[in-house]
Amino acid sequence: MTHMWMVRGDSGRLYEEFRDQKVVALGWRELAHVAKPGVSRNELAEVFAERRPDLKPGSVLAGASQVWRYINKVEKGDKVITYDPSARRYLIGTIEGDLTVDPNPAQPGMTMLRRTRWEHEIDRDDLGVSTKNSLGSTMTLFQVPPSAAAEILRVALNKLESDERAPAMVQPDYEESSEETEDLLQSLEVRALEFIKDRISQLDWDEMQELIAGILRAMGYKTRVSPRGPDRGADIVASPDGLGFENPRIVVEVKHRSGAMGSKEVRSFLGGRHKDDRGLYVSTGGFSKDSRYEADRASIPVTLWELDDIVRALVDYYETVDSETRRLVPLKRLYWPA
Repeated sequence: MTHMWMVRGDSGRLYEEFRDQKVVALGWRELAHVAKPGVSRNELAEVFAERRPDLKPGSVLAGASQVWRYINKVEKGDKVITYDPSARRYLIGTIEGDLTVDPNPAQPGMTMLRRTRWEHEIDRDDLGVSTKNSLGSTMTLFQVPPSAAAEILRVALNKLESDERAPAMVQPDYEESSEETEDLLQSLEVRALEFIKDRISQLDWDEMQELIAGILRAMGYKTRVSPRGPDRGADIVASPDGLGFENPRIVVEVKHRSGAMGSKEVRSFLGGRHKDDRGLYVSTGGFSKDSRYEADRASIPVTLWELDDIVRALVDYYETVDSETRRLVPLKRLYWPA
């Protein structure tokens, strides 16, 4: 019987590093010199508070508690899962190594390492609503509830052999703690954003194009949307006058698919641009590292939007988007005590 732990490396930005280096890791360099089996939660909290006087007591306790669990509760043989929010994909594996500490890691977030054998990769869309909801916490480390862990393993194993069964999970003793209370609002926000991403992912290509155009209109631009067919890399043209004569003239390419865009696609998009153009490349499947490098060295300003960026822009401008855009992704405001 095993536990399953979620480890979010730098909010998911270390997904590829975890996979390629066959590890999971936590950051918290401030605690590297005391990160050893048997260390108490209080000792970690005292050191963290001393090193980070800018943090609130609740944040100090939340961080110390997560590190304490990672050091003292995570064991070899436990299952582990990490998440890539841009690709909306989970990586599942098994902890195989003891804790090792690198006090000066080359990559931030890679201070406390555990060797991991990665075994499965599944899409968020393959999971049920309850399991998605249980994985929405913003905490860097938390124990996955048994029912969610069982579904995750079942989905992963079904991709290989439908008759295999997921291993039984230990039922944890859940107690509400101060760090969980501190994390509640952020968790609700993250879960809400993930469910908005779920809704947007279900749009077809025409609807996605209209959604992006609607967001740009809410930002103050007038848009011209290309009909289906050869568009020479311009699905939408946004400008102050709506005709593209006044600057800034923003040329938008929309790719609504599961795979990440590579450098070749970004290069092709940039190849047809005028020197006074501004580029917006939208890919719901995310972007490769090479494509981001290609955008950074482009001769014109170009912005890459993946699913997270679309959701953030939609939420930020939702009060001013038109009714057609709202019908694509209906949202309801939630009030929280200040």
